[in-house]
Amino acid sequence: MTSELRLLSEHACFGGLQCFFEHDAESTGTPMRFGVYLPPQAAKGPCPVVFYLAGLTCTEETFAIKAGAQREAARLGLILVSPDTSPRGTGLEGADAAWDFGHGAGFYLDATVAPWASHFRMERYITQELHALVTTCLPVLPGAVGLMGHSMGGHGALTLALRHPGQYRSVSALAPIVAPSQVPWGRKAFAGYLGPDEAAWAAHDACALIAAGGRLPPLLVDQGLADKFLAEQLQPERLETVCREVGQDLTLRRHSAYDHGYYFVASFIAEHLQHHARLLAPGKA
Repeated sequence: MTSELRLLSEHACFGGLQCFFEHDAESTGTPMRFGVYLPPQAAKGPCPVVFYLAGLTCTEETFAIKAGAQREAARLGLILVSPDTSPRGTGLEGADAAWDFGHGAGFYLDATVAPWASHFRMERYITQELHALVTTCLPVLPGAVGLMGHSMGGHGALTLALRHPGQYRSVSALAPIVAPSQVPWGRKAFAGYLGPDEAAWAAHDACALIAAGGRLPPLLVDQGLADKFLAEQLQPERLETVCREVGQDLTLRRHSAYDHGYYFVASFIAEHLQHHARLLAPGKA
């Protein structure tokens, strides 16, 4: 590791290491934290890496603690990176006023409206600064980078991969917000971070980006049918429709009885990691 990274903790896990780091991020102007799982194979040579973007209210620890992903990552030889969901401690008025906007709710975009534009630059952080840091400081197999996420993080995985074609060779999502410009969570966030011009919102809406010609690697999406946010906030049928219309490769799996939380994520995380391994390291999944 370089002096840019401060190791906060390190834990032996399935023959590898679960670590947590902090660094001073230029993009957000704040300290940022992220988790890293290094599988045992990383001690011998470069491995593919999968970035996981978490949902509203989550931190860099949520995925590492709740998803149970390390066992399968160790088997497959995948590095896992889990960044925080927003800058913290910004001092901005209103940043802690709501659970679905501000701290813990960065929506993986670069805000353009004051005061949020001064710190809430999560797209730049994930796709440029953290990407460069991880691929430089960790034993990452060149070009073997995947992106996945849950809920708000599923929105982030889809839109960042669409907005940065070629950067991610594999993409998947669990209960993603697929059309944020059309649902309450996204409309609130976009109005706050991007302003009232809805034309600007389409550039951060996965369904709008796909309709406009954006394409992804073969996409895997899982959705629980007992998810209380399904009808109002998630609406996966919008993604299904636009992908079918334009020929985007999509596997959308619906699961009865599963809700929105990490019991759902933990139930299907192994299959998502296998999906990434097949695309990032063919023959090893």
